[in-house]
Amino acid sequence: METNSIQADPPSLFDFAVEAQEDQARAGLFNTSHGMISTPAFMPVGTQATVKCLTPDQLKIIDPQVILGNTYHLHLRPGSDVIESLGGLHRFMNWDGPILTDSGGFQVFSLATMRKISEDGVTFQSHLDGSSCHLTPEKSIGIQKQLGSDIVMAFDECPPAGLDRISLEASVDRTTRWLARCRRTPLGTHQGLFAINQGGTHLDLRKKHLDDILTLDRAHAFEGFAIGGLSVGESKDVMELTLQDLVPRLPKNRPRYLMGVGTPEDILKGIELGVDLFDCVSPSREARHGRLLTSRGRINIRNAVHRESEATLDPDCNCYTCRGFSKAYLHHLMKADEFLGLTLNTIHNLSYTVNLTRSARIAIQKGRFASFARATRDHWKPESKDQ
Repeated sequence: METNSIQADPPSLFDFAVEAQEDQARAGLFNTSHGMISTPAFMPVGTQATVKCLTPDQLKIIDPQVILGNTYHLHLRPGSDVIESLGGLHRFMNWDGPILTDSGGFQVFSLATMRKISEDGVTFQSHLDGSSCHLTPEKSIGIQKQLGSDIVMAFDECPPAGLDRISLEASVDRTTRWLARCRRTPLGTHQGLFAINQGGTHLDLRKKHLDDILTLDRAHAFEGFAIGGLSVGESKDVMELTLQDLVPRLPKNRPRYLMGVGTPEDILKGIELGVDLFDCVSPSREARHGRLLTSRGRINIRNAVHRESEATLDPDCNCYTCRGFSKAYLHHLMKADEFLGLTLNTIHNLSYTVNLTRSARIAIQKGRFASFARATRDHWKPESKDQ
């Protein structure tokens, strides 16, 4: 007997589909030219075309859905023209998965003492040699086109927490005008532009800015929507209130990206509120200082309590570090200032964070996310100086 099967059309570039949802938490699929991104997902940060302390093969074993590069840093060194001449960022760093590039907007915040903002753009004093570097919306997009990333972030102004209302309003309006300029700047055919919502913790400004962004989103101009300007000094409670109000207002048919937020606590809360993508330097930075994330909470592997411990770092983790090495060995490497300690710690912290989002996705698909989140939090023990 002959049977007829109906085959679904393959997803188009930048299609986003919500596969499962539990309350606000979503499990989705986002198609890019370098592969499908399963969400929710945590994105390791590779600011200078490398995730610190790891080889690409080590990173592939961890299996993040997407990684980050940074426009400002790569433009200064080695130069976006150099990367373009060598085949683009994927080939340059030997990474064949999706890449998102930050526009340089965060450096408006992080390099506040070394920059000057105007309507045209931002002039930075290079942190490398003191030379002048001028970024405009058009130049940021042009650099990202040269880099060849899959997801291109709009150039924005990331204001600090506590900025006075008048200055914040001016900043948000300028970011809107910059977004319109980004939208008009051509990208590669394989690239998609994400808009960034700003407004600090002022809910009315956040909503107004989102309305302005959606006005610019004619004919599906933006492939995703990011929330910027949080985790820059405000309290956790205020950040959560901001997200509770803002996230449900974002379009449901495109990815939602919470920028620069990546502690386990914040990731779980963000997923609960409907966020799809996260990034943060914290897991890898903390690893280099010996502060490790586990299913039982954080520990400082430098502390003397681990000096003779035969136990593995995390009994619930199957990463390379936890499969092969004791706490005593990791403690020794850090005390001896051995580079291997930085690598093993980074493998674990990124594995833990990536797996947290992967496990959350599975739980959403099974309709068990609420119980998964509760159990995960219940297992975290408060950190003490003896850990």
